[in-house]
Amino acid sequence: MRTVYQEQMRTFAHELAVMADKVRQMMSQACDALFNQDIDVAEQVLSSVAAVEELRQSNETRSFELLALEGPVARDLRQVVSGTYIVEDLARMATLAVHVARMARRRHPEPALPEITQPYFREMARLVDGIGGKLHDVLVTYDPEKAMELALDDDAVDDLHEHMFHITGKKEWPYPVSAAVDVTLLSRFFERYSDHAVNIGTRVVYLATGKRPEEYELSRRSEEQQETMREQFDEIRRRYGADPF
Repeated sequence: MRTVYQEQMRTFAHELAVMADKVRQMMSQACDALFNQDIDVAEQVLSSVAAVEELRQSNETRSFELLALEGPVARDLRQVVSGTYIVEDLARMATLAVHVARMARRRHPEPALPEITQPYFREMARLVDGIGGKLHDVLVTYDPEKAMELALDDDAVDDLHEHMFHITGKKEWPYPVSAAVDVTLLSRFFERYSDHAVNIGTRVVYLATGKRPEEYELSRRSEEQQETMREQFDEIRRRYGADPF
């Protein structure tokens, strides 16, 4: 029975990574549609909704079954509970990719983005695609260090999001109000997408360590300080052949 249970846990983890990959693909396609006015690619994103919903439902069902039938404890319990929240964050990220694709479709054949904003959005697209790649690695390895890197990537997206507000709020903004609204909404979609990725990273840190990110960071620093002290004491012993105290 234990072998079956462990296989179910591995399947659950694998399906989360599969869902993350699908969400990353959707956002990549949505960005392609946005930058290239490609309505066919936008439609591909919209047609992916059913597949993501199926993944969401199957992962939720699996997590509830594991909780109800297996009674997991310790790390396994953290994995199942965290996985339940991760599924919801991934589903919301997919919804944000759909919003980007719909904006591209709504403005077709015209660009949804004014020319002066495109470099910033291309950088945001690059950042969130990198975030998507890290999410896959994090969900496969449960590496808390890599999970915490997601917050740094999110900071870069936040900076660009704030800059979009600055640009559209200038008196010299040379485009219609509708363009400013589009830019603001699209920037918000990217910003929220990366926020949900940070949420997932937070869950993975807790899953792997049993600690919140800030607690894990403090404990890590403490361990590093202790290791530095040990190295210093070892050096004293090496030099003088005696304990430092």
